[in-house]
Amino acid sequence: MEKKIVFFDIDGTFLDDEKKILDSTKQAIQRLHEKGIYTAIATGRPPQMFDWILQEYQIRSYIAMNGQYVVFDGQEIYANPMDQDALQDLTMLAMSRGDAIGYCNHKHVRVTEEGHPFVQASFQSLKYPYPSADCQFYQHSKVFQGYLFCDEKDVQMYMDRYPDLYFFRWHEYAADILPKGCSKAVGIRKLIEIADIKLENTYAFGDGLNDLEMIEMVGKGIAMGNAVPEVKRVADVITSSNCEDGIFRGLMEVGLLEE
Repeated sequence: MEKKIVFFDIDGTFLDDEKKILDSTKQAIQRLHEKGIYTAIATGRPPQMFDWILQEYQIRSYIAMNGQYVVFDGQEIYANPMDQDALQDLTMLAMSRGDAIGYCNHKHVRVTEEGHPFVQASFQSLKYPYPSADCQFYQHSKVFQGYLFCDEKDVQMYMDRYPDLYFFRWHEYAADILPKGCSKAVGIRKLIEIADIKLENTYAFGDGLNDLEMIEMVGKGIAMGNAVPEVKRVADVITSSNCEDGIFRGLMEVGLLEE
């Protein structure tokens, strides 16, 4: 049998609205493993924000930080650090405006200051503790993805100022920061090349704008019922929502699981 792999976004997809995993999703992962089908996470989160999922469900491959860091079968196969000069300029501008910046790599998450209300609200929504503060983190450590914490109305100013960066909003006060040209799809291509898996044997579930390229590229792209319209338009299948057994039903729809 040819090798197959399924990629799962986390927020709004693998997790329900309470940041919990449905019983039907747990059963689906177990059944995929029993059938010899690879499973992988594909998320904007850094690894330390989902390592509990990897451990509990024996998932050994992932696309982290929107394609900036890739692991296959427990081994790092791709890492793409951001430009230090760009991070310094962005940090100085944000701090001068009273906004905050975050930095993450495969080991750490740091922010520019303690107790910033936008940082607090954003990480609370992920049920993740407030990160340690280190406004010079980018000077001594690799950064694969940044975070911008600001009022929603101010994001366009940053987009205009930094045309070589993507800003993917995931909260009222937060957006991921990435180099242009990066995406989960780039990470998936790196992984399937190493794993020797044909593109037509790849499947992916997602709901947000940072899933768009991934859903469009894979052999079968499955949009959650709660997905944004842009993702639904490019998907091969639209399943039910992340709170309504969407993963299990989507896997049945594409023929990977039976009733």
